[in-house]
Amino acid sequence: MNVSSFKQPFDIDLVLRRIREAVGPFPKAAMFELADLGYGAPFEQLIACIISIRTRDEESLPIARRLLDVARTPAAMAQLTADEIDQLITPSTFHERKAAQILAIAQQIVGQHGGELPCDEEVLLSFSGVGVKCAHLALGIACGQPWISVDIHVHRVTNRWGYVEASTPERTMLELEKTLPRAHWIEINRLLVPFGKHICTGTLPRCSSCPVLDMCRQVGVERHR
Repeated sequence: MNVSSFKQPFDIDLVLRRIREAVGPFPKAAMFELADLGYGAPFEQLIACIISIRTRDEESLPIARRLLDVARTPAAMAQLTADEIDQLITPSTFHERKAAQILAIAQQIVGQHGGELPCDEEVLLSFSGVGVKCAHLALGIACGQPWISVDIHVHRVTNRWGYVEASTPERTMLELEKTLPRAHWIEINRLLVPFGKHICTGTLPRCSSCPVLDMCRQVGVERHR
């Protein structure tokens, strides 16, 4: 019999309420933790997200703080050299490329935007090395704008629930824009990053302790704990 036959109707508001409680004991997603630590400006959030690409939260958070403690504004960052930035972010994956991108972004903001990064999606996406995920995270966290940021955890979990059906994170974002209430657009990333890391994991998800098992369709789950 299809597993869906045993499931309750999917209620996204109830699901997210349960997950808010379930992820309480776990570390926050790095970008949200950084904002809570006082690094909540659009420029700081954007730079931190670039550093985090292909780098674990446990590493990217202290790396971002180390760089930002030296240069927290575009003007201060533009005074550094690419080598100096590189030395500060070296544990990050692709650090040499990221250092050049960060310097170029700082210089562009100083030269084209008066030293202040605007809360504008088009501007953020115009920078080399900045994709939709980082742009939307920065705009959501720093500017309070309702954007959905889809990383591997948001993609995997929402498709596993059966809430959306999409083959890539980009398509998941488009599907979520159609189905997810706007009130949850920013927090979906904040909640599903720790949920995906510690409960709804990529392999052997912890279904036996999942707070939303009664509604999750467990799409693609063949083995679990």
